[in-house]
Amino acid sequence: MSQLFTPLTIGQQTFSNRISVSPMCQYSATDGCATAWHQMHLGMLAGSGAGLVVLEATAVERAGRIAHGCLGLYSDANEFALANTLAFCRTAGSAKFGIQIGHSGRKGSSNAPWDGGKPLDDGQDPWRTFAPSTTDDASVIACVQSDLDRIKQAFVDAAVRAVRIGFDLIEVHAAHGYLLHQFLSPLSNHRTDQYGGSQQNRFRFPLEVFEAIRAVVPENVALGARITGSDWLEGGITVEEAVTFAQALEAKGCEYVDVTSGGVAIAPIPVGPGYQVAFASAVKQAVTMPVRTVGMIVTAQQAEEIIVSGAADAVAIGRGFIDNPHWAYEAAQVLGAQVSYPRQYARAAPNLWPGSSLKPR
Repeated sequence: MSQLFTPLTIGQQTFSNRISVSPMCQYSATDGCATAWHQMHLGMLAGSGAGLVVLEATAVERAGRIAHGCLGLYSDANEFALANTLAFCRTAGSAKFGIQIGHSGRKGSSNAPWDGGKPLDDGQDPWRTFAPSTTDDASVIACVQSDLDRIKQAFVDAAVRAVRIGFDLIEVHAAHGYLLHQFLSPLSNHRTDQYGGSQQNRFRFPLEVFEAIRAVVPENVALGARITGSDWLEGGITVEEAVTFAQALEAKGCEYVDVTSGGVAIAPIPVGPGYQVAFASAVKQAVTMPVRTVGMIVTAQQAEEIIVSGAADAVAIGRGFIDNPHWAYEAAQVLGAQVSYPRQYARAAPNLWPGSSLKPR
């Protein structure tokens, strides 16, 4: 029996299998509001066979967007649009839905990747960005206490909106070089107050944010975090520090972590199949909550081996689902497992379509 297709419980939520669609920025929102693109994109993934679909990084305040097209959850209009999108997706498939909430920090006010990804110029409606410390960019504001208080409340408000909308899971984004990661990493946090310097001090603001979110998220909504396994640079976050941070999160009521890496500075990352699995494995050995891994997980056999070996409890796949929105259907066929098809697509299930046996494996 395939272990990849066994149920996974996170908190009080049980997911039909251990496959999740990883958050993937679409840069297609209007002032944070979901658009028809999101209905198409997420509706397709709702019926993909994955047990969980996690929405793209969603900004908790307008200044926390990466680019103008980033999804947000900082206004009533954002909430209304996203509630309609989620309601539509619920009609399109059986996947449960999560949302990743975050703040871009100093990586905000940028063009979308297909427009070069560089900072917005004066004619593109740029905004001031926030960070733990000053940088060479004069538009970056080093957070004072009032900024920290406002941003923490913005995370809380976004979490409340996510609960009201009806998400099954909330993921706090503390990775990929965005604001919470910027506080965690010695490469970006040069503060000399209680939020900088020692490991305990660098952990302080991200943990305060998580604790405040935990206080408003009910037990029936799973709550976790995406964390950094390594900065891939000398003087940055190491896997040992990632383990310690995961343990601190678990002590605050975190119910799972997704372990990724990189993003806070340009680094020589040896990207290849499963290149981040070892980070998740190290964390898994040190915590009792479920651990998800991500990064170049391409084949069904590869994903199955990750689960069977005990390296992680679940896998997250991003570009694999863009390449093949029915990745989970094919994985189930390869591994001899069952997966839920929308009834409109059931005629393509192996037991009803003889052509399925003719596809290359």
